Amino acid sequence: MLPSKEELALTIDEAEWSCLRAHLKRGGLILVDDVLDLAETAQKVAADDIEIIQGLVENGLIGKPSDTKIRLWEANQQKKFAMLIVSPYVLFQEKMPTFH
Repeated sequence: MLPSKEELALTIDEAEWSCLRAHLKRGGLILVDDVLDLAETAQKVAADDIEIIQGLVENGLIGKPSDTKIRLWEANQQKKFAMLIVSPYVLFQEKMPTFH
């Protein structure tokens, strides 16, 4: 059974770039645009919703981070991100969620 958006939202964590970069090397790091809800996007990935995921990729809303962004983050290893694991992927975004 797939986790709900609410269940996934509870697993959102904070990580520094220095921790995320290992996932980049293995190809499992997916940047999620800040306009998207991280938990909702993770649910689509977990459900393998190809049609929606493909649309998000084509519109540049999810995908591998650009070399330019990676260079910026390499210069600031302590930069913090919101992240969520949907094995084998780590979805992350620059926007930090507000925890209630």
